[in-house]
Amino acid sequence: MVDSTVVIKTRKFIKNPLLARRQMIVDVIHPGRPNVPKKELQEVIGGMYKGDPKLTMVFGFRTKFGGGKSTGFCVIYDNEDSCRKFEPKHRLVRNGFQTKVERSRKAMKEAKNKGLKVRGTGASISKHKAKRAAKNE
Repeated sequence: MVDSTVVIKTRKFIKNPLLARRQMIVDVIHPGRPNVPKKELQEVIGGMYKGDPKLTMVFGFRTKFGGGKSTGFCVIYDNEDSCRKFEPKHRLVRNGFQTKVERSRKAMKEAKNKGLKVRGTGASISKHKAKRAAKNE
């Protein structure tokens, strides 16, 4: 029952010119395997749609009960600039476009509380200053 063949099907394919990307739902049938690595999926789906595997983002995969099938989401960006502009920071870190900024939990909470103390029009300015102070710590 150890069969390494994997079938990848896409559905609900949409071209999204406003975000400069193509997006789709991906169904992966993988009998005999617990799941398929995202790097492997990026390369295969990037090849299927003639896109750069580096600009192919796969996420949100859930394995069906009983195993053998997973469903997730895929986004293929047209260029790196739009990828950096529209993709969430945690996914950019995950795919190697950015490095993770290590901040202490205490510093983040202090910055939040410092911003809460100011009321009125100065609130947004003080939040910005507090965020910069937490970043520098």
